[in-house]
Amino acid sequence: MQSIQSLISELEKDFPKLNFVESDKFLWSPTKMTVFFDPNSQYCHEYTLHELSHAILGHQNYIQDIELLKLERDAWNYARNNMAKNYDVIIDDDTIQDNLDTYRDWLYARSTCPVCETTGIEKKTQQYKCLACGHDWIANEARLCALRRYSGQTK
Repeated sequence: MQSIQSLISELEKDFPKLNFVESDKFLWSPTKMTVFFDPNSQYCHEYTLHELSHAILGHQNYIQDIELLKLERDAWNYARNNMAKNYDVIIDDDTIQDNLDTYRDWLYARSTCPVCETTGIEKKTQQYKCLACGHDWIANEARLCALRRYSGQTK
């Protein structure tokens, strides 16, 4: 496998409208047209292609939390099926599923009722309702920070 610097050089040539910036996180920023990557990560090549796939697929935002999981799945599929071979990167299913599990866990935590711990539903963006006890709560975005759920509040 080539070095991450070699991969980034190739990507910069192939995608001149995008920026590639070293960071401590992997992230696609549509407003900055930037793929942020962590060169120290064990999965740097795979995750960089994944974030680039978000850019290629035009992923910008999502309304409901479940949509985020679909965007993530689509970006991983695109990275594995359309990008990996071109850049001599192997993206195995375990890497993909381990990453998607973090989003599944995130979805589950957000949708867990803070009163009775039953899984609720997202009524509106970041607004949840428990089907078991009727409790309402909102959740912060919590993709890059700790999850917070606030009872009895609506937007």
